[in-house]
Amino acid sequence: MRAQTVHPPPGSDSMSDVSSDQKNLAMLAHLLGIVGGFIPGLVIWMMNKDKPEGAFAANEGKEALNFQITLLIGWVAAIALSFILIGFLLYPVLLLGNIIFCIIAAMKAKEGVAYRYPVALRLVA
Repeated sequence: MRAQTVHPPPGSDSMSDVSSDQKNLAMLAHLLGIVGGFIPGLVIWMMNKDKPEGAFAANEGKEALNFQITLLIGWVAAIALSFILIGFLLYPVLLLGNIIFCIIAAMKAKEGVAYRYPVALRLVA
């Protein structure tokens, strides 16, 4: 059974019928990515993907997972480029980007608003 993608009603980014538990799980998926990488997003997505009442948390967990996988690819590229001394310039960009985007996403999730990272590859559909 495929998980349903949650879309807010036309003309609105808010999902007012999302429970506070779902908002909290979605917020945690984004915030815990700062220290836990892709694991928190993966766990929250897997726990909620087949539950109709967990669609918001599943969608946000999947979004957090995609962003953290994208960052992982960026870190691998930065480490590889470090051998020619260019990769060291990417370290602060990746670190600050992770912190800033995760905090923005967590704040939106706490409001019940679906957030899409602007720089994430959509690897998990």
